Amino acid sequence: MEQHPQPDCDKSSCSSCGSRTYCGGIPEAPPREETVPDDQKLQHRLGRIRRKIMVMSGKGGVGKSTVATNLAVHLMLAGQRVGLLDVDIHGPSIPQMLSLEHARVVGNGEALLPLEYSGLKVMSIGFLLPNADDPVVWRGPMKMTVIRQFLEDVAWGDLDCLVVDLPPGTGDEPLSVCQLAAPVDGAVIVTTPQRISTADVRRSIRFCQKTDIPVLGVVENMSGFVCPKCGETTHVFKTGGGETMAAEMGVPFFGRVPLDPRIGLASDDGVPFICNQAPAESVATFDRIVAAIQAL
Repeated sequence: MEQHPQPDCDKSSCSSCGSRTYCGGIPEAPPREETVPDDQKLQHRLGRIRRKIMVMSGKGGVGKSTVATNLAVHLMLAGQRVGLLDVDIHGPSIPQMLSLEHARVVGNGEALLPLEYSGLKVMSIGFLLPNADDPVVWRGPMKMTVIRQFLEDVAWGDLDCLVVDLPPGTGDEPLSVCQLAAPVDGAVIVTTPQRISTADVRRSIRFCQKTDIPVLGVVENMSGFVCPKCGETTHVFKTGGGETMAAEMGVPFFGRVPLDPRIGLASDDGVPFICNQAPAESVATFDRIVAAIQAL
C-alpha cells in the first residue's frame, strides 16, 4: 500500500488508514491519544539494530549529509547490513544524494518499507512529500512524532548499523533520537576547518557528553581545495581547525576530506563519491570511521 496521498481518497476511513499521518502532503499531528506508541514495538525494532550512529554538527553547510551517505555506503561495501535514516526534517538531502528523490515509500500493511540503494536501506521525510519543494512547517512535538514513526514503523529488519543523519544544532531532532533510540552507540562529528565552524561544533561535542553518547571522532570536511587539473591542494578555508579542536576537546580525529569538485558532482549526480574515484585521503578517513564503528 503506497503511503502517499491518493487522488480518490474520500477521507471516510481515516482512522484505519496507514497513510493518515501524511495525508495532504504535509503531515499533520494526530490527536495525542492516537500517537501514543507501543514501547514494546519500538524496542523490538531497535533490538534488531546492533549499532546506532549519529552524524551531527553544530553548524550547517559543513557536509553532514555527504559524510553520512558515504559512511553508510562504505559500511555496506565492507559487508555490513546498513540503514540510513535522514532526520533532517526541514532540509532532507539524502534522497537526491542517492538518486531517490522521485521515489515514494510503500507499506506492507504492517510497516513502512524503506527505500533501497544497492542494498542500503534508506528512509527520509523526502519520500513522503508530494513535491520536493514543499516546506515542512512543524514545531518540535511533530518532529518527535515522525522520528518515532521512522524508528518504530519502518521495517528496518536486522541491521549491523543504522546511520542517522541529523540537521544542524543540538535541538529537537538530535534530542529525540537520543531519547527514542537509546542507547545511541556513538556520534561522528563533522566540521570545516574555520574557527566560525569549530566554535559551533564544540557545542555538539558537549551535547554528546551531556547525553552520554560516545564521540567516536571528528571529520574535517572541505579541508583544502584539490585542483581537478593539476591535483595541487589550496587551503581555501585553511586547514587543521578540526584536528586542533578535536585535540582541545579530548576526542579522536578521523582525518580530512578535501574540497574536491568530484565530490560535489557525485552528490549532484546521486552517486556516493566513495564508490568512484574518491580521493585517497578521503578513503583513509572513512576507513578509520568504519574501523571505529566495527570496534564497538
